[in-house]
Amino acid sequence: MQPTSATLKIGELAAGQALTLPIYTFKPSDNASKGPKVYIQANVHGAEVQGNAVIFQLMKQLERCEILGEITLVPLANPLGINQKSGEFTLGRFDPITGANWNREYLNHDIDIACWFKAHAKLNDNELLQAFRSTLVEACQQRLHHPWGITTGHRLAVNLQAMAHEADIVLDLHTGPKSCKHLYCPEYALDDAKYFSIPYTLVIPNSFGGAMDEAAFCPWWQLSDVAKSQGRDLEVAISAFTLELGSQERISLEDALIDAQGILAYLSHRGVIRDAVLPAKMARFGCYLKDYKKFHAPSAGLVEYMAAVGEPLPSGEPLVKLLRLDLYGTADELKTLTLPQDCVPILHFASASVHQGTELYKVMTNVFKLT
Repeated sequence: MQPTSATLKIGELAAGQALTLPIYTFKPSDNASKGPKVYIQANVHGAEVQGNAVIFQLMKQLERCEILGEITLVPLANPLGINQKSGEFTLGRFDPITGANWNREYLNHDIDIACWFKAHAKLNDNELLQAFRSTLVEACQQRLHHPWGITTGHRLAVNLQAMAHEADIVLDLHTGPKSCKHLYCPEYALDDAKYFSIPYTLVIPNSFGGAMDEAAFCPWWQLSDVAKSQGRDLEVAISAFTLELGSQERISLEDALIDAQGILAYLSHRGVIRDAVLPAKMARFGCYLKDYKKFHAPSAGLVEYMAAVGEPLPSGEPLVKLLRLDLYGTADELKTLTLPQDCVPILHFASASVHQGTELYKVMTNVFKLT
């Protein structure tokens, strides 16, 4: 089955040209099917293009699947960021107008959920969940039509967020600078990490930091907690994940097929497709977000990155070599830097030329094996 295609206008350039997003939708094979609704987006950061290849491979696979739940896919989700080029590099991580991270411009609903729940407590579970979804979507629409206007980047983000709020499953596809594959997963959904073809999982708490996954799941997690405090067992209705699919500024269709298969395994598990797709057999590890550490350059210089991403690094083993040609002939001309505890490097800075304070590595500590 071929997907339907459409475009969504999300803004205008200074000369008046419309900014639009491509949207592809797979409808259930049987109109009576009521599987979960899915929303998948890629390339919110301009240089993080691999997610588009994953969406391409996923759509090719979905054409041969029996669809039970509606699937909406939005590749090339940030046309402004994608076109932020300087020479051979894409600079599309930050909104050039405001300086904000493109993936931190979503709406924080900041609802008084205890008050909202009290006002809707007489509804049954299905009615309650639908009313809450309508509240979130309507808040996005009101924001888009704010009488004082909103910024270009926030308009893009809230348009994406409004589509995500219509879904039961939200997948946001990203990459790192120089990175291994890793998954951001809310703690309540940790069992789901075993379906994706991703070896490392960051377990994230119930707090809004501005990213799409948090914008999607935090209100629902908070609703579940409030319901439980009132003696009502209400599961978190939405599952949202950020998939980090390797390094930026690269496309690998072969690698994309592996990740598409992992997404299919999860969709199969959730009943979005009827086809049985088994997850890849692989070792998977996790750490809590509080144990995900950043290492910053203690001084400026030229960096040789010694620690391979995705490979365990024992305490005291070389992390980077820092070269200072301005200090040639002194004890500080070349230093080997290490970390004081065992870890797994997950990503590192893309450039070998760094300022003092540059975030050189992000590493997982207190790593545990997922069951």
